[in-house]
Amino acid sequence: MALCPKSGDVYVSDGYGNSRVHKYDPTGRHLHSWGAPGTDPGCFNVPHNLATDADGLVYVADRENHRVQVFDGKGQYLAQLSNLHRPCGLFAERRDGGLLYVGELPTHLAVNAQVPNLGARVSILTLKGDLVGRLGGPFAGEKPGEFVAPHGCAVDSRGALYVAEVSWTAQGRNETPPREIRSLQKFIRV
Repeated sequence: MALCPKSGDVYVSDGYGNSRVHKYDPTGRHLHSWGAPGTDPGCFNVPHNLATDADGLVYVADRENHRVQVFDGKGQYLAQLSNLHRPCGLFAERRDGGLLYVGELPTHLAVNAQVPNLGARVSILTLKGDLVGRLGGPFAGEKPGEFVAPHGCAVDSRGALYVAEVSWTAQGRNETPPREIRSLQKFIRV
C-alpha cells in the first residue's frame, strides 16, 4: 500500500488473483478501483506493490508483465516503465527531482536461470523512467551488494537505501539443510 502525500488517500495493490488497485480516502472509505487481468495498458498480471510521488502519481509494479505502470490519482493510465525483470519492490523518493527504486526478482524459470542480468537487483530510475543505476550482480547472490530476491525498498531522510528480501522463501528453505539468509541491506550515498 502507499499513501498519497497530497491528499492522504491510500492505494492498495490487490495482486494475488484480483489484478486491481483500490483507492481509499484517509478515513478508509472506498473511492474506486481499477485494473483487470491482462497485458494491455491498465491491466495487471500480479500488481505486487505500488508507490506514489510528490505529484500524486501512482506507480504500480506489474510484476509478471515485467513493467511498472504509471497512473494519475484517478486511475487513468499515463505510461509504463519497462526493461525491468519481475518488479516487486517500489519506493518513490520525493526529493531531488524524484527517483524510483525498483526491486526486481530473479528468474524463476530453469530455461533462463543461467542468463545474466535478469533481476536479483535494484534499478534506480528517474520518475520518467530513465535508468540512473543498478545495484546487484549479474546473478542472485549473498555477497554484500548482491541480492537473492529484493522485495521491498525504502529511502530514509538521509538518503540511505534499505532493501528487504524474501531470501528464506526464495532460497533459504530450499537449501540442504535449510538456513537463514540475510534479508535486509542498507546502502549509503557517497
